[in-house]
Amino acid sequence: MNIDFHCHTTVSDGSLSPAELLDLALERGIDMLSITDHDTLGAYQKLTKTNSGLRIIPGIELSSQWNRRGIHIVGLNVGLDSPSILQAVEQQSNARRERAEIIAEKLERLGFTDCFAGALSFASGPDQIGRPHFARHLVNIGAVSNIQQAFKRYLGAGKVGDIKDQWADAETVISWIRDAGGVAVLAHPTKYKLTRSKLVELLRDFKDAGGEAMEVISGAQEPSVTRDMARLCTDIGFDASCGSDFHSPNQPWAALGKVAPLPDSCTPIWQRWH
Repeated sequence: MNIDFHCHTTVSDGSLSPAELLDLALERGIDMLSITDHDTLGAYQKLTKTNSGLRIIPGIELSSQWNRRGIHIVGLNVGLDSPSILQAVEQQSNARRERAEIIAEKLERLGFTDCFAGALSFASGPDQIGRPHFARHLVNIGAVSNIQQAFKRYLGAGKVGDIKDQWADAETVISWIRDAGGVAVLAHPTKYKLTRSKLVELLRDFKDAGGEAMEVISGAQEPSVTRDMARLCTDIGFDASCGSDFHSPNQPWAALGKVAPLPDSCTPIWQRWH
């Protein structure tokens, strides 16, 4: 089974439209796919054709916070018309716009111009502006030479553009997902740069709040990291998910449908729907 349960389209901060993403998924022989755009289900409104052999599991990646740290939670198999998830999208969209306005304000205090409008020019709408859009604006005006530099200097963790107070807490996000009939999955746990004890604390808190799974594999990662995440996954009692975190075809570290197999010790989350 070729599974990819974490990817993005132009509806949030990806570079392919939903239709183009599905074409690529078919080309790469993906069996089950979840489009998990940031804080929006808009991609699913744009899917008009059926794709033989490709099963779509409705999903979303919701921004959240835990102990004042930003984390991301993927909701899989959510009901697209659920009042709970529609409320989540509305609240998160408002928070995303407020956050974008704050980031723009802070960047402009550093001397960078037209930051909100610049970021908006790369986004699908004002409620979908994220840090990658600001990064592209900074590259566009010559403030930095590339996206990575923009995050390293201005937008990454602990930098001026790292704003997370607007996001709902993890308990709230998990309840939105569960009330929509979905499964809450902790996204890319290794990307939060937590100490081992803090990571274990996060995983336990996540489970206590109703989370049921974690991403054991996120994109291209070292096999030793995968084995370590698999051990944590089984120790905590989670189902295991995996995904490329695809945003663009020119990023080999996050290539759609190129996710390594889960270790045999894991219970794959897709067994729930296969």
